[in-house]
Amino acid sequence: MTMMSRDTRLIKLRAAQRSEEGYTLVALLALMTILVLALSAAAPSIQQQVLRARESEAIARGEEVAEAIAAFHRVARRLPTKMEELLEGVPLGTKKIQILRPSAAIDPLSSSGEWRLIRPSSPEMTAFQQSLLLYTGGTLPHTREPTLQSIAAPATGLVNTATKEGEAPGGEETSTNTSGSFIGVASRSRRASVLTYYGIERHDQWVFTPLFK
Repeated sequence: MTMMSRDTRLIKLRAAQRSEEGYTLVALLALMTILVLALSAAAPSIQQQVLRARESEAIARGEEVAEAIAAFHRVARRLPTKMEELLEGVPLGTKKIQILRPSAAIDPLSSSGEWRLIRPSSPEMTAFQQSLLLYTGGTLPHTREPTLQSIAAPATGLVNTATKEGEAPGGEETSTNTSGSFIGVASRSRRASVLTYYGIERHDQWVFTPLFK
């Protein structure tokens, strides 16, 4: 075989290799494009699943706070005035027993992690009672806590002005918790929810309280 024929053969071989590399690169780019499009389509569903999980956790923690409020009231014969009282526990002899886990005192739906404290006669509690009346067809659930019966005075009448869940403004409630006794907590997130709580579809309108269970 002559030197010229060997050079020609090598040139053809290298050209074929470059052609195969080009096809491989094009195929790889096409695959990457398909993956990006698939991930983009799946992103909203993934975000919704993440939010759903956080909402489930918020409901579990909020109801744990409600149980702690009831436990505190049974022992102290008064409502708590700050979250720290629930975290400190209630006296049992010379010790205190824990009634609220530290993690439950954190709102997983808001960036601050601080629950909004709901007062017994606040507009938020009245609105929640009205939402309950609408959800149950006019009958509020009974409280399981006899000592709270006097506090659980229901909102009067079933109103037609349903809570405007569809008009969630987004963002978070940034007002400072005012002093005084509280009977429940609510999230500071003002976003629309994936889950519903007693038919309510907005985070800040979910009130976790031992009054209605």
